[in-house]
Amino acid sequence: MDAGRNDALRLGADTRGACPLLPFRVDFRQFSLRSGLRVPARGRGVGDGRTVVMRVDCGGYGLNRALASDGCTAVTTPPTLPSDIGGEAEPIVFVVDDDLAIRESLTSLFQSVGLRVKVFGSAPEFLKSSLPDAPSCLVLDIRLPGISGLEFQVDLDKAGIRVPIIFMTGHGDIPMSVQAMKAGAVDFLTKPLRHQELIHAVTRALAVDRKRRADEKTVSDLRRLYESLTPRERDVLALVTAGMMNKLIAAELGVSEITVKVHRSHVMRKMRTRSLADLARIADTLGIRADKPKHL
Repeated sequence: MDAGRNDALRLGADTRGACPLLPFRVDFRQFSLRSGLRVPARGRGVGDGRTVVMRVDCGGYGLNRALASDGCTAVTTPPTLPSDIGGEAEPIVFVVDDDLAIRESLTSLFQSVGLRVKVFGSAPEFLKSSLPDAPSCLVLDIRLPGISGLEFQVDLDKAGIRVPIIFMTGHGDIPMSVQAMKAGAVDFLTKPLRHQELIHAVTRALAVDRKRRADEKTVSDLRRLYESLTPRERDVLALVTAGMMNKLIAAELGVSEITVKVHRSHVMRKMRTRSLADLARIADTLGIRADKPKHL
């Protein structure tokens, strides 16, 4: 695409033609601005550069178009988020930074790739908010007024808020990054932020949170099934998964072997398992352990 085409696009003139970077013809009159973000030229990321990134619609195609604001060649690239970051709920990115310009830039960046975003100017503001029930991650400035990002990370863990964290800082050092990563941070990025690197970090963080949510749902579902068992069936489950034979279980519980077999059948049905191996994995997941048997 030549400089003239770039100027025409930037000024909103009627221009029609084929972009060499796209495998189809486009009508540039169909473009409409969705969001704007100033990022450095040559892919350096959010900060102090000259390239303007916009989310536009082009005849049904969602595109990220980088238009150089100083006469450079326009570049068009597709959104870079993978298709598997979605799920039953639309993911959201939280940003906590006391710098308004950074909050606005990151809002534009995340929205340009189709992500929901919610920004906060301080840690207390984040804690007071109502967090949606959806896969999420937190992009957190490590230097905040009143509390450091590392301290806030500890507070979130104590409060039971298990959101994956991506730290960003303009003054990071190795000990600080090691501390953050040991405490469970997904990434530790330095400013000026490289926008593609940040998007990749957010993608990983959302995948981590989506897996955590799925694992928690699995445990919750298994716990609900376990709670449907009678006290005696729970005893049988614990002893069976400890490796005891029916005859020993009967002696341990003071019942007949036939009664044990009936309870065992009920356990398998209620826990929706078909094998002892599956039942053992469930017991391990729920942390079910039998007391030391008296008849061994």
